[in-house]
Amino acid sequence: MIDELLQYQEADGKLRAVELEIAATEERKKYMSARKFLEKAPEKLEALDARAAEFKHLFERLEKKYAEIADTIRDYENLDEMVDEQGGEISFYKKNASAIAESLRNLKAEINKLVQQIEKTSAEYAAAKKQTIAMQKQYKEYKEKYAAVKEARAADIAAIEAELAKLGKAVPADTLAKYKAKRKEKVYPVVVEVTGNRCPQCGMELSIAELSKLSDGNYIECDSCRRILFKRK
Repeated sequence: MIDELLQYQEADGKLRAVELEIAATEERKKYMSARKFLEKAPEKLEALDARAAEFKHLFERLEKKYAEIADTIRDYENLDEMVDEQGGEISFYKKNASAIAESLRNLKAEINKLVQQIEKTSAEYAAAKKQTIAMQKQYKEYKEKYAAVKEARAADIAAIEAELAKLGKAVPADTLAKYKAKRKEKVYPVVVEVTGNRCPQCGMELSIAELSKLSDGNYIECDSCRRILFKRK
């Protein structure tokens, strides 16, 4: 069974080589880059929209508060008349007016800071929108180019898959299913011969019980890398 599985893996290695060649092409890299960006773009733009809406709300609130304080400040322009009409120490009114003026200055600084944040967010949104449009064009262009690359190797892949289908008939169904599952998880080589008492791929030391099972002509799975291990008698 191991020999048949190794033959299957050898043919599968040719398929993997083609897959790696395709994966390394500029067409696929550009296509995948654009696809990944576009998958995340809506979330990013929505976050910027939400931030902009929040800033707008804060700005309106601060602007209203600024106007209210500014109105209060104007009441103190006629400070002498207020003292004459309402009585009281002028120093009290001056102190109160000074405190209000300080609040107004702090509020103005806060508004200016918020305006800067709004401008920064606006610039980020514009840049993200521009990049999204560029990536949409790249996605469309390189999706077609990537499809052409795959089509150019379609005959090679079909020939190898036909060979695999033929070789797979000689491998027990459950073993072949296990192999394919590991291959799908990007494990390769899937089947390896034990070196001494260790897995040759990850270096995991095997137990006496595992070595004994291998000696009986069976195969085991590595506890570490999950590869199929065997040992020739």
